Amino acid sequence: MPHTILDEYTKHHGSPKYTVEHYDLALVIKLASNLLDGRAMLRIRALEDLHEVALNLSGLKIIKATCQGRKVQVSKKHHRMVIALPTPVPAGEHVELNLRYAGSPQAEDGLWGELGWEELTDGILVSGQPVGASTWYPCNDHPSHKSTYRFEVSTDAGYRVVANGQLVDHRRSASRETWVYEQREPMASYLATLQIGRYQEIPFDQGGHLLAYAVPGSDLPLRGAFAKQAAMAELFERKFGPYPFESYKIVVVDDELEIPLEAQGLSIFGKNHLSLQWEAQRLIAHELAHQWFGNSLTPGRWKDIWLNEGFACFSEWVYSQEAGVMPLAERARTAWQMLKDSPQDIVVGDPGPADMFDDRVYKRGALTLYALMVQLGEAQFFTMLREWTATHQHSTVSTPMFAELLFRYAPESQIQPILDAWLFSEDLPPFPG
Repeated sequence: MPHTILDEYTKHHGSPKYTVEHYDLALVIKLASNLLDGRAMLRIRALEDLHEVALNLSGLKIIKATCQGRKVQVSKKHHRMVIALPTPVPAGEHVELNLRYAGSPQAEDGLWGELGWEELTDGILVSGQPVGASTWYPCNDHPSHKSTYRFEVSTDAGYRVVANGQLVDHRRSASRETWVYEQREPMASYLATLQIGRYQEIPFDQGGHLLAYAVPGSDLPLRGAFAKQAAMAELFERKFGPYPFESYKIVVVDDELEIPLEAQGLSIFGKNHLSLQWEAQRLIAHELAHQWFGNSLTPGRWKDIWLNEGFACFSEWVYSQEAGVMPLAERARTAWQMLKDSPQDIVVGDPGPADMFDDRVYKRGALTLYALMVQLGEAQFFTMLREWTATHQHSTVSTPMFAELLFRYAPESQIQPILDAWLFSEDLPPFPG
């Protein structure tokens, strides 16, 4: 029987039948040959009566699977690896899967370009959004499911592994080094990441809450480019509420990247982003803002991607004003003009899979927030945003949930027309106010 589609945007990814409460991944990675030998323990809770578990795993082979210590069969169905359970698991009950898997991980090329596991000139980069997670571990790959994680990664000596969460152990042997991280706050699969390179740690603050990783010799340019990071964090905490994770890590790979990448509790930049120019600073602000909008508050459906990208783009404008680069209103006006000169054939509140990452989703999403700020007034608007991040910290969100909160700050008759015009109609509304 075909598996229920969880999300029309990513039809073959994720299952609504169960959730993984915890992933415990033990990986041995040989860099020269790009080989991964993995063991994954998944603690699963059935959301409905469960006879089998359908997982996403791309390009790697499951060698052995056990459930509660009993060996189980694995087959491939409908683009998923399906594990037959020895006995049915009733809704609400737990079951533990142990999988041994291996292979040569590769990026998956699809609608959104190359995603997932990528070999750098000297090391590894993982970019998971939206469906790259399955290139390196078996998962229920959809943002409506959040899990805690433990990563134990053993790789060549002289290389540092950076993953989500807190570093809890580091061991050395003659030819290998093992790094262990624990991600205690729930995380969507696409936000899990692994970065491997000849990185040194560059502490930015006394408490070790802000850390950077880069190849030796990058210290000065990195400190220069990220000199404003602490001020950005302070501003965003004032506007959006407390930073939602234990620490924030910056990884600068020794390659050029087209765009930076966000993951939970860390952001990944290319060496080409080490600049004090506005274009680089804007991206630094954008990635930091995703820790609140996208990583702590994660859309439960990909059609609500504006809740990630519109908010992160709006955050750039907030920082631009604070840093004295350009007032927020002027940034909004510039974006509106750009949209006016672009095709108006996209519905930002449901852009379709091909246009999920279209710049118009980012800019028009940000303008939606600007229009709401004009309506509510600045003080009340940011009070509302702080309530948004506090109420839904570490959970999944949707546009209707956001609308529901807004209706508590202003009458529905004032708010709904703004949302309809900016998010659900193709025609660009007049500039707010």
